[in-house]
Amino acid sequence: MKLQKLLSILFVSGSAWVVAINVAIAENAQISSNKIPYLNQVEFFSNSAYQLVQTPNLETVTITAVKANPTDKGVEVILETAQGEKLQVTNRSAGNNFIADISNAQLRLPSGEAFTFRSEKLNSEITKITVTNLDANTVRVVVASEKALPTVELFDDNAGLVFEITSAATATQPPQQPETPQSEESAAQQDEPIELVVTGEQDNYRIPDTSVGTRTDTPLRDIPQSIQVVPQQVLRDRQARSITDGLENISGVTSISPGSAGSRDNFSIRGFENYGNSLVNGIPDDIFSDGGFVNVERLEVLKGPASVLYGETGFSALGGIINFVTKQPLRDPLYEISATIGSFNDYQGTIDLTGPLNDSKTALYRFIAGYRSAETFVDFNEFTKLSIAPSLSFRLGQNTDLVLEGDVNIQERNNQQPNGLPAVGTVLPNPNGEVRRSFNSVGPVEDKVTAVGRVGYRFEHRFNENLRLRNAFRYRFYDADDRGVTIIPTSLAADNRTLNRRAIIGSQFYDSYYLDTNLLGKFNTGSINHQLLFGFSLSRNTSDLSFENNIFSVAPVDIFDPVYNNTIAPTGVRNSDSFTTRDTLSIYLQDQITLAENLKLLLGGRVDIFKERTTDRLTNVETSQSDTAFSPRVGIVYQPIQPISLYASFARSFAPTIGISATGEAFQPERGTQYEVGIKADLTSKLSTTLAFYDLTRSNVTTTDPNNPDFSVQTGEQNSRGIELDISGEILPGWNIIGGYAYNDARVTKDNTIPEGNRLFAAPEHSFNLWTTYRIQQGDLQGLGFGLGFYYFGERAADLANTLELPSYFRTDAAIFYERDQFRAAINFRNLFNVDYYNSRFGSGTLVAPGEPFTVQGTISWKF
Repeated sequence: MKLQKLLSILFVSGSAWVVAINVAIAENAQISSNKIPYLNQVEFFSNSAYQLVQTPNLETVTITAVKANPTDKGVEVILETAQGEKLQVTNRSAGNNFIADISNAQLRLPSGEAFTFRSEKLNSEITKITVTNLDANTVRVVVASEKALPTVELFDDNAGLVFEITSAATATQPPQQPETPQSEESAAQQDEPIELVVTGEQDNYRIPDTSVGTRTDTPLRDIPQSIQVVPQQVLRDRQARSITDGLENISGVTSISPGSAGSRDNFSIRGFENYGNSLVNGIPDDIFSDGGFVNVERLEVLKGPASVLYGETGFSALGGIINFVTKQPLRDPLYEISATIGSFNDYQGTIDLTGPLNDSKTALYRFIAGYRSAETFVDFNEFTKLSIAPSLSFRLGQNTDLVLEGDVNIQERNNQQPNGLPAVGTVLPNPNGEVRRSFNSVGPVEDKVTAVGRVGYRFEHRFNENLRLRNAFRYRFYDADDRGVTIIPTSLAADNRTLNRRAIIGSQFYDSYYLDTNLLGKFNTGSINHQLLFGFSLSRNTSDLSFENNIFSVAPVDIFDPVYNNTIAPTGVRNSDSFTTRDTLSIYLQDQITLAENLKLLLGGRVDIFKERTTDRLTNVETSQSDTAFSPRVGIVYQPIQPISLYASFARSFAPTIGISATGEAFQPERGTQYEVGIKADLTSKLSTTLAFYDLTRSNVTTTDPNNPDFSVQTGEQNSRGIELDISGEILPGWNIIGGYAYNDARVTKDNTIPEGNRLFAAPEHSFNLWTTYRIQQGDLQGLGFGLGFYYFGERAADLANTLELPSYFRTDAAIFYERDQFRAAINFRNLFNVDYYNSRFGSGTLVAPGEPFTVQGTISWKF
């Protein structure tokens, strides 16, 4: 009955959507936009009510390519677009630089990513031409001349907008004289081809727009939800080699991983754990488990529930979801090789090759590979990792693009994931002394191999300016055939030095398939502009688990004088052997509505229908459970002055909860509900900040049934509320900053066993992060830079029972680097003052994970 009603609703809404799109195509309304000033350029709105409700045109013209061709007089620059006559250009000069701002355009690669065009070594007069995205609606063209201001004429052509650039010397030269013979050197110089450099990496700390918040290319200032981005430049300056390194620059994110000693990255975001739910290029995935990092272009964090766009995130991504944007093929050749040497015999080498496969540049490739070998700061914890990430991009026609991409990561460890140290002897006193930070409770065990990989495609076809179709598919696998021994510490004996242990023998295989198709349409209803997204997705996730679980005792170990006896006699008898399949059908609809120039509304909803089947291969019994969940989102953005955005939003999420109550009723999905208000400000063209206030509740949490302790009831509830402040960008030329502060009050509000008012696991009340760099801009030391970072995390509960509180810590990082042309060398210092600090270990109140000690990491890279 539910499905029949759902199909009726979808038929009616889908019919209305098709009619609206047809009207939009027929009207083919022309839309324009004005350049956004910054605080020092603001003109306040008129008090006229009539002017406040007027809606300007908002269509942004896409510049698909930039070409620079030498001419007799200088250089000709062509901005390729089918709408050259619609470009709105304002030009000015600064010294010898000609500057043109196109206030209704965006620069886009064939794959859809923003990029920067740079052309150098033009001639003796014109030294550089750059074309870049100034903000979400403006493209800036800068022509730099060495001696005098060049003459620039603009005119439209079939190919797009043309800049005819004449150097000052040519423009003022006297009448032509008889030719004189040229030397071979001067002739060669005149015939030297223009050097073009096109890169998908934005060399700054501020990213003005992203697609993770709406699945459309929308400026961050127009999205009614906090979204923070860690761009490529930050990852490069910090020499980040893991997700943990990158996310330390986002407010409200707390690591619960044992630093470089662990193979997996896990976090608490806004007070709720995230154990794997993530996105890769906007597609649901899990890169946390033994995944690679060599092909990551930037990290995007969508704070709060994301089910309306990405489905069953629920409690494991209730506080936020992380999108990993990977490096894409580029139109012009770029080859990079780098080598890294670090503390604890940490070695890594990477190569990055990209460019066109044909002369027309309609087929592009990228191949990234990395190999890492490290011993880590934990005893008996060596590992090697091989990562390979190829991708291909095809322009199948003027309006059709296809990207094929994948990666494989193979990791071999001679030890398992470290399980932490006893709390007594680390954060709590131990009469026998202090446990070494490098102590490993497992000792030497045989090598284990895990393999993680994914492969898929992204397809896009643009029917016209107002309608596009997108389709994507991905297959992902995780294989860990752990027939070796996994040893787990359990408890510390009464003597406070004997650590008891147990063992597990088993294997884990996970496979996931995801297919998504959506239509994005733009149309007007009167003076109101709509950007409507309608789509559906199909997914299947399987898990094949087999264990000899909790049945092996292992000889205990002395934590102060360890002698390891890991002798175990496997019986070959399994006490857990199951295969689980979860299928999900999802249908979603979103409308981004521009009511006025300074007033925008976001409406969205998603229906997920899921069914999970589990076969117990020991008993040959199959169980199944299914349900339907609806996830809405509503948001509004008001911009009283153009650089300032005031926003408010409401969003819900869900996560399937598998099980039954004592009465035999299936559990309802867990729910997440968030209310958020905030302010976003573009302080300058290169510096932005966000201030967010949120209230986030997790409901339908399972807790012990007081009438039948062998069962659970869904009466539990947890709440997180707080304030987050983030800032990123360039303060002054060469001086960049990214930082944030978070206040978080995350507590248990209802439960039958956990006391109400207890703090949530791994959720500090106060946390602060700051990373800043300065690059010398000119002179003999040009290219030399320095970085400094500060990271503070307050006291945190190590478990929901609040039996242990982890102490606060303040860590300092630093860096020194030198960049010149294609060469870069850097030395990064982590935990500069070697402070002792500990993270929670998966909610255990008896074990804690030590943070990394002082480490040094040196990197050399070369582009050619």
